[in-house]
Parts: sequence; C-alpha cells; structure tokens
Amino acid sequence: MSPILVRPVREQLEHDRVIRLLQAKYRRRFLAGINPGGEQTAPVGTPPDALYPDLVLTPVGRGKKITGIVEVETGESVNTLEAISQWVPYGRLPMEFSLYVPAGAVETSKRLCADHHIGVTEIWTFHMVGDQIRFTQVFRAPLEAKLAAARTAAADARRAANPPARRPGGKSGAKPAAAKKAAPATQAAKPSAGKAPPAKKPAAARKAVRKSR
Repeated sequence: MSPILVRPVREQLEHDRVIRLLQAKYRRRFLAGINPGGEQTAPVGTPPDALYPDLVLTPVGRGKKITGIVEVETGESVNTLEAISQWVPYGRLPMEFSLYVPAGAVETSKRLCADHHIGVTEIWTFHMVGDQIRFTQVFRAPLEAKLAAARTAAADARRAANPPARRPGGKSGAKPAAAKKAAPATQAAKPSAGKAPPAKKPAAARKAVRKSR
C-alpha cells in the first residue's frame, strides 16, 4: 500500500481480496508473491531502495529473476499522487507492469499513464458480479513500448533534476557577441618618390668653363 494513502476499511478489504484472487490466477504460470495491506514480504530490488508492489511474479523453475509486477488500485487511489509515487517507479522497471483498477476508473488511469509517461504493459478492470469479482483487460502494450516509455520518463526526470545552465546576460546556450576588430592604424605618409632637382654649380666654375671655350 502506498505510504501516502490510507484507504477506508471497506476499500482495503476489497483491495486485499482482489490481490488474493489474482495470486490464485497467476499461480498457473508464476510464483506469485504478494504484499497485501501493509505487508512487505515480496520485494523488488534490495533495501533501502526495494519496491513492494501488490504482486511480484517469478517464472516457475527458471531461476529467481522477476518478470512481472501487478498493482491493484481502488476508487480512492486512482489519482495523480498515487500515479507519481507508485506507478512511475514501477513503470521504469525492465519488466511487465499490469495495473488493475475499478471499472469506472479506466479513462482516468489511461490519462494518468499518458501524462506521466508511465510504462504500463496491461490495464485491467475489476467489478462485482453477484458475490464474484470479474476481470477484463482494456489495454495491452508490448514490452518494447513499455521500455520506451520508461526511457522517456527517465530522461524527463534527468532533465528536471539537471536544467541547462544559463549564461549571464543572455539566453541559455547563446554565444557571446563577437568583438569587432579594431581598424589598423593609418600609416604615415611617405615622401614623394620624384627625383630631386640638380644642384647649381658655383659662379667661379661657370666662368672657368667659358674661358676655356
């Protein structure tokens, strides 16, 4: 039973009765351990992280590897808090997860599984016919789809726990604006490359030239 839920006595008796009926049903193919009421006798995993679904299914004569789990809900326990605290962890396990709910809670159960990416393999309903309880399957997904939903839920949980860091002064992941390159300094103007005018000869030299002629 969920630690956040206290069922009315009548619902708890009905809940535990359904668990024992399912134990008899699944015993045809499995070793079916149960955790009715507040009992914790059939764990999945090891303490302190062990989970205690209502039924734990192990193949007969094929070792002790758990292949499936079953959770039974009543009218009071088909809600968001129960889905997050119980169904989400069960849906992440690499095994089949079957959910049993009252006949009037089918659509709510499907919506909760879709909203929280819960990897449920089967959804069944139960209802009274006279003094007997009848079971009807209303949803079935292959194990591969269940594992895909479990991976999606795990990825969402990681993103929620580790949001991307935001850089100061801008959006997350935005690149800083590139700094503009400074224009090169203007080079000093060079003198013109023209030839310098010839130097004038002194007056005495000009006279000497005329006399020699």
